Amino acid sequence: MDRASGADGWAIGGRNVKEKATYIVLASAIVAGAAAAPLAGVGAAVAQDAAAGQASFAKCQACHAVGPGAKNKLGPELNGLAGRQASAAAGYQYSPALKSAGFTWDQSTFADFMQNPRTKVPGNKMAFVGMKDKAEVASLWAYLQQFNADGNQK
Repeated sequence: MDRASGADGWAIGGRNVKEKATYIVLASAIVAGAAAAPLAGVGAAVAQDAAAGQASFAKCQACHAVGPGAKNKLGPELNGLAGRQASAAAGYQYSPALKSAGFTWDQSTFADFMQNPRTKVPGNKMAFVGMKDKAEVASLWAYLQQFNADGNQK
């Protein structure tokens, strides 16, 4: 963007405009577009991560359920996991170790737990050996984040 000198008026994006107000509107649109451009792929990246997480959830679904109508299985249902106290799914019989773990699920605690559930909460009854791939864990978290406590997608 630059201001042309003399009788040409204002120049923006290779266009000459005669009125300052038009220049300001066009300049604002270009600046807003440039600021939004880096964020344009964020929604797509989250959707892609969630899709990868849905595929990873296949490793979990023998013991856990998520979505509308999800019920406790060998493990608790995982709807509304973010912000939920560990050991708080209604009707599930947690191990004493997880009952006394005293943490709330967020991306960090989930990642730590999923790396190796036995070391994060020694004595819990989850038999899963863990996910070592941090990107896979992040994608799984992105997938689970789509579900409210009632199982509907946000």
